[in-house]
Amino acid sequence: MTNVVAVMAGNVWKVLVKPGDQVEEGQEVVILESMKMEIPIAVDFGGMVKEVKINEGDFVNEEDVLIVLE
Repeated sequence: MTNVVAVMAGNVWKVLVKPGDQVEEGQEVVILESMKMEIPIAVDFGGMVKEVKINEGDFVNEEDVLIVLE
């Protein structure tokens, strides 16, 4: 299993996947909002979404786990 983490602190603007979804390398899975900018978070490799640990509107800190892939 691999964790997808936040690259910076911000609000979760949009969650683009749900548990059971297949994702491909480079696919955007979450969009954060920080300082009025949208920051897309993409996966480094493909896999299946095992768990989504955040909800839209949540505040996350840098390195917080957003999604667990297997």
